[in-house]
Amino acid sequence: MNDEIVDPKLNMSRVVAATLEQLMHRDERVMVLGEDVGAMGGVFGSTRNLLRRFGPERVLDTPISEQSLVGMGVGLAQSGLRPIVEVMFVDFIGTCLDQVYNQMAKNHYMSGGAVQVPMVLKTAVGSIGDAAQHSQVLTATFAHLPGLKIVFPSSPGDARGLLQSAVESDDPVVFFEHKKLLMTRGEDLPYQSNPGSGPVPLGSAAVIRPGRDVTIVASGWMVQESFLAAEQLSREGVEAELVDLRSIVPLDLETVESSVLRTGSLLVVDEDYRSFGVGSEIIAALAERHPGRELRFAREALPDVPIPASKPLEEAVLPSSASIVSAARRLLGRCGE
Repeated sequence: MNDEIVDPKLNMSRVVAATLEQLMHRDERVMVLGEDVGAMGGVFGSTRNLLRRFGPERVLDTPISEQSLVGMGVGLAQSGLRPIVEVMFVDFIGTCLDQVYNQMAKNHYMSGGAVQVPMVLKTAVGSIGDAAQHSQVLTATFAHLPGLKIVFPSSPGDARGLLQSAVESDDPVVFFEHKKLLMTRGEDLPYQSNPGSGPVPLGSAAVIRPGRDVTIVASGWMVQESFLAAEQLSREGVEAELVDLRSIVPLDLETVESSVLRTGSLLVVDEDYRSFGVGSEIIAALAERHPGRELRFAREALPDVPIPASKPLEEAVLPSSASIVSAARRLLGRCGE
């Protein structure tokens, strides 16, 4: 990968665009299709310059029909290409769920392994004041579907390496891009990874801040909020170990487990809805692995309510560094401090 991709001044949209350009240059099977990915360069700019560089046969602006474009991606992947299909916002996936969970996720299995579906479904997630139908994350929705890999980078640096691995995977991958990361320069983020120019393996979590008192696990933008929370907790005498999942499926439970067995406490932070979520799965898996062991668990997640359009109300329901600090204090029995 070239030097532009590792520039800390770049936001994630520019890093993704530069990574895609390099991958498309390296492999003629890689192509991009979706709404406004060509002439516009993507609603957040993550496909900028690709149409000019590779032409309309490899960068396709599609009609506003998620069923058609995801179905097209499945067919192209099964034909030997490596399409990257952009669905503008994850909230729109509901219009094409049949193509996602019955075709993209299942065709390899249903064919007895005769066909592969090496495609990436790339979509923007998260709350930036766009109300209930344009602000969701929905990681658990996709993680619940057998056959899909789920990737959720927390910074531009990891987005580069994870996108390489996603495009090179022979399995279908859902690649989440948080809107705040797409728009925030890397140097303005609380935490920025720089894992080098190579691929970041899917299913490999990263301990990005060591600690002894409590393990905080997060992905996407919540890693940024959790990093700020860990810094605040440190000023209060609590050293939090922060684990960035990086991918939800495969889930690197071993890295999380190793940390929790040392700290004795786990706080899972999730911008998805609280009930039936990734946090619940991680906690249940660890409880099953260690019955009778004295471990403390807690979740800090989005309440089970539609996300409000009002900015103050949105801020009231979303997990934040302040709410993560409060949740960690409660978990450790330090509420009065």
